[in-house]
Amino acid sequence: MAEADLAVDCLVAGAGAAGLCAALALANSGHRVAIAGKLEAASNGRTVALFEGSLRFLRAQQLWPHLTDIAAKIDAIELIDATNAPVPIPSLTFAADDIGLNALGANIEGDKLVLRLADLVRQHPAIHLVEDWITDIAHGDDNVTAVLVSGGTIHAKLIVAADGQRSIVRKKAGIGTRRWTYPQVALTALLAHELPHHDRSVEFHTRSGPCTLVPLRPRENAPQRSSLVWLMTPQEAERRRGLDATALAAEIAHEAEEIYGAMQLDSAVGFFPMAGMRATRFAGRRIALIAEAAHAFPPLAAQGLNLSLRDIAALLSSLKAAGQDIGALAPLRHYAEAREADVDIRVRGIDILNRSMLSDFLPVDMARGLGFFAMSAIGPLRRAALREGVLPPRALF
Repeated sequence: MAEADLAVDCLVAGAGAAGLCAALALANSGHRVAIAGKLEAASNGRTVALFEGSLRFLRAQQLWPHLTDIAAKIDAIELIDATNAPVPIPSLTFAADDIGLNALGANIEGDKLVLRLADLVRQHPAIHLVEDWITDIAHGDDNVTAVLVSGGTIHAKLIVAADGQRSIVRKKAGIGTRRWTYPQVALTALLAHELPHHDRSVEFHTRSGPCTLVPLRPRENAPQRSSLVWLMTPQEAERRRGLDATALAAEIAHEAEEIYGAMQLDSAVGFFPMAGMRATRFAGRRIALIAEAAHAFPPLAAQGLNLSLRDIAALLSSLKAAGQDIGALAPLRHYAEAREADVDIRVRGIDILNRSMLSDFLPVDMARGLGFFAMSAIGPLRRAALREGVLPPRALF
């Protein structure tokens, strides 16, 4: 069937990691699927840290065995206060064996993940990959039609919008957003370093935001590697844009308190202004929003793709009871209601944590310090917080 007249059960808009995972999961559930969008595989130093809940979803979809060779294990997460707060704020470590796991999760380079998922999509007999953008949508009595830049059309019972914060599908569906900004820019890079990371992610909390190092797979001539997400002021980001690779690596090593010794850049460097967004609703007429079409926030606590995979799991659960018409009102309403609480908890939690670091107001420092002290000293509380982060009860995995 020509792309100019393609008919499927589900159309996924957006060919990033979330869209590709959604297409594979929907096809594995027995649906005929098309995915439309340009593959997003730029090498900009960004990685994806997937927690155990997400790995269970990927295992259930039989995807994880295809990804293990590009993934690095995360055994523990250490949070270190470097704000120079007037009240002492203890370091806090979350370890996999605290909750009986072999690992908390795994970290994968973003471009490698997209390319590997795209290969799986191309090999799946129930998925049609169309590397073209959607420009418009039109509703029929029992379907919805997407119009492509090329002029082709794709007819579907349901469109799953995974086309990012500037989602065309969301806009055409008339779904609004609430947006906010932060006085921060994230610097992302892959690093090679002198000393081992011991499968541990380390996050330094500073007055301009966190500086986070996450384990990466070794490569030839670089046995010790980590990914970096470093939030800083726009002024410092602009200054660091002008540094050469050696000078920037030296500043990164200094910010990380030399815990991994000398460092070298192992990728291009990315700079991303920090902002947040939440769609006013997660579903419309024959449309479900997932991933950054539905929600986006700063890269703290590695919630990005983990939250997106929970969207997909909730959507699959809602569609199981849909009968013949998977784009009907009832399953989409169920999906939207199922995602509200989880997304709102994450959005508010990340916002509070980020803003608490930026504030030098003593009561805020005291509250943050008390929270860290309580979780460090009280095992059941720490374990409960860890389970909520890596194995949330709403995950449906």
